[in-house]
Amino acid sequence: MKTICIKTNNKDAINYLLENFESLQLEDVCFSCHKFKVYNNILIRYKGKDVKLFLSTVSNILSNLVFDNFEDDFIKLILNQEYFYFDAFEKKQIIDKTNEIYFDDIEALTTKESILFNTFYNFLKNNTKLYLKGFLTFRLKRYFEELEKTVDSAINQYLIEKEYLEFVSLLKLYVNSEESKIDVVHLVYNNKEPLLLDKNKNIIKTDINLFNAKYLSDISFSSLDMILNTLLNILPQKIYVHLIDEEDEFINTLKLIFEKRISICTDCNICSIYKSHIRQL
Repeated sequence: MKTICIKTNNKDAINYLLENFESLQLEDVCFSCHKFKVYNNILIRYKGKDVKLFLSTVSNILSNLVFDNFEDDFIKLILNQEYFYFDAFEKKQIIDKTNEIYFDDIEALTTKESILFNTFYNFLKNNTKLYLKGFLTFRLKRYFEELEKTVDSAINQYLIEKEYLEFVSLLKLYVNSEESKIDVVHLVYNNKEPLLLDKNKNIIKTDINLFNAKYLSDISFSSLDMILNTLLNILPQKIYVHLIDEEDEFINTLKLIFEKRISICTDCNICSIYKSHIRQL
């Protein structure tokens, strides 16, 4: 028989564990919860023969307890200790960004889960009592190291996005404060060779001398920089974007900067001509 005693006074943790132990799909398992002196004690007794399966099941439950009930608090702790200069709103954004990374990056999520599971499993294999608060405080070094790496990545992403939004806001302010120099511009958007046309369908030359560009930030749009710079110089009242390729980050950026001036088109004479031209190449 294998018996495990989990000691904690955290009510949320107690409810979580009892709920999950109650739904266990293992035979020969019984559990109870009693208060002795200082701690509430959750006792799990297993009378079966597959001890490895039992320990794996309990370790999975404890790992999920950390993910569901404690991880955001751990991220806050890391931010408060190492990145205290972020305000409360920024910390909330970084926590959300950290969770997004784990949602999108299966490898990072699997690594974190594996570290936490193995830490619980190896401990329970050789011990019968687990003081939850002490375990979370002193025995999760590798888990915290992995979490810190992901928080660092989340902060880098957050700062890049923040710079991007500030850049867009600055350009939007400029666009709305200056008079338009031309009525209509057509942007034929093939991300390899985009073209600007005037209202008479004549090609507008773009300035390739980006060293003289006044309105570009350090964020690079590669060869599309000259398109953006030209639009900011001529400030059209209306920009018709003829999509030969799919919408992407650059088109989304134009929509943020020029807002109602932008109109997306995918099926007109101009679109047909350039789509036909590309098919012939």
